[in-house]
Amino acid sequence: MNPSEGPLRPEDLFCFAVYSTAHAVMRRYRPLLDALGLTYPQYLVMLVLWAEQQETVGGLADRLLLDSSTITPLLKRLESQGLIHRRRNPANERQLIVSLTEAGRALQEKAAEIPAAILCASGTTIPQLSRLRDEMVQIRAAFSASLGPDVPPQEGPEGGERG
Repeated sequence: MNPSEGPLRPEDLFCFAVYSTAHAVMRRYRPLLDALGLTYPQYLVMLVLWAEQQETVGGLADRLLLDSSTITPLLKRLESQGLIHRRRNPANERQLIVSLTEAGRALQEKAAEIPAAILCASGTTIPQLSRLRDEMVQIRAAFSASLGPDVPPQEGPEGGERG
């Protein structure tokens, strides 16, 4: 929308479309994850660990685009639930290695229905969602690059661009 066409409205903004879509997606995930006793960020950690079996705290933070102040309490909660354990890397005492417990591995089977439920709720196909995901990753990379290397990532809704 061109500013001369009238007042700016949320529904005209790309950032509002992203924000409101993310909100709707999280509302759909919530009951599925509540049944597992997980939050969405905890689910993401578990997805990485189900795929890799173990990862360093730094590796998890990097893969999930989280900072240490966010990931550490999240990992502590997963550990208190008996789903993961953290231990020092014997080769590098500064690193913590996160791995699954038996209970954490068992939870994977219960979580197996989630992707199909989300796909069904989206009203789209796997190829459509894959293309959209790829486009979103490109947009995220462009926004990140526009900030420059010295600007730390921040969580939460950002915006202002029209799209």
